[in-house]
Amino acid sequence: MSKSEEPPYSPGLGALFEVVARLRAPGGCPWDREQTHESLRPYLLEETYEVLEAIDAGDDEKLKEELGDLLLQVAMHAEIAAEQGRFNAVQVSEGAAAKMVARHPHVFGDTAVADADEVLRNWEHNKAKEAQSSGREGESVVDRVPNTLPALAWALGLQKRAARVGFEFASPAQAAEAVAEEARELAEAADPEAAFVEVGDLLFAIVSLARRMKVNPEDALRVSGQRFRKRFGQLESSLALEGLSFRELEPDDLARRWEKSR
Repeated sequence: MSKSEEPPYSPGLGALFEVVARLRAPGGCPWDREQTHESLRPYLLEETYEVLEAIDAGDDEKLKEELGDLLLQVAMHAEIAAEQGRFNAVQVSEGAAAKMVARHPHVFGDTAVADADEVLRNWEHNKAKEAQSSGREGESVVDRVPNTLPALAWALGLQKRAARVGFEFASPAQAAEAVAEEARELAEAADPEAAFVEVGDLLFAIVSLARRMKVNPEDALRVSGQRFRKRFGQLESSLALEGLSFRELEPDDLARRWEKSR
């Protein structure tokens, strides 16, 4: 490659940050220069979901690409802050590294741990100390779960944090009993308002049971949804070949065809 063909950035991890700085600089890209933390919010969320989709697909090339797109969002936010003299990408990286060292004394210090569960308990203990030293003495462990998460992931986060400090069902069987109890209460709901409350309680209890069985409910529901989409599509195509629609089928016939589509 001739000198004129060399890319306009240095090799390595800093390449993307150099490119973003150039895009945001005077004479750079008008669109990139207009962006703010607030305007980039939807892109950050979208790129995160695309990373998750690449992980689910087991596609390394796609995952590599999507991680790059997610890193681009980090670079944009860091550059915006740097332009305003608040902090920069180096401080972001060094701050995260220092935090990880402090929260892993069993790796970078002389603390001994028995297993991963003890690591998580120590993690919460260290975060509590950090909150106290930062003047957030009244912060609850569940306050650290972002309210902006999708409801299912938020519920799981709340339960995980609570469990790390000892608020937990003794066994999966007890969690299953709670699910059954909530299902009974939903069935007995007398009006839509009560049903609304009971549906929430039932979903929360199901998340708890899934967690106790070491199943991520978000992932399980997504896979179940994918199975449904595939089966529904196959049945829909089959009916179309017969010149039929779902509304034309009797309930028993529809149920039989649905079972057959497994």
